[in-house]
Amino acid sequence: MAFGLKRQDVKKWKASIDSGEIAFITHYWLDDRFPGCTTVTKVGCKDINALVAWGKKYGLQPSWIHRDEKYPHFDLFGERQKEILLKEGQWEQINRFKL
Repeated sequence: MAFGLKRQDVKKWKASIDSGEIAFITHYWLDDRFPGCTTVTKVGCKDINALVAWGKKYGLQPSWIHRDEKYPHFDLFGERQKEILLKEGQWEQINRFKL
C-alpha cells in the first residue's frame, strides 16, 4: 500500500521520465513481504538502456526493473535505498522521509 504522495511530485516524476531523465520519487509504503521497510523509492527512466546502466553502478540487476509500459523503474527500499539516495544527493527525499 502506497501513501504520502503529492500529486505534483508524481507529475514531476512522470515528466522527468518522459524527457528521458533518471527520476526519483519516494513514498511511504507497507508490504508484509518486507518487514521493517516503511518507504520505497522508485527510480525510473523511459530509456531502458540508460536505466540498466544507472542500476549497474549500484549492483542492481536488469531483471529487477519493473517494466511498466510507460514508467519503467527500479524499486529501492531498506539500506540500499538510503545508500543510493545519499550517493545521488537526493537530500529532499532523505530529509522528508527521515531516512
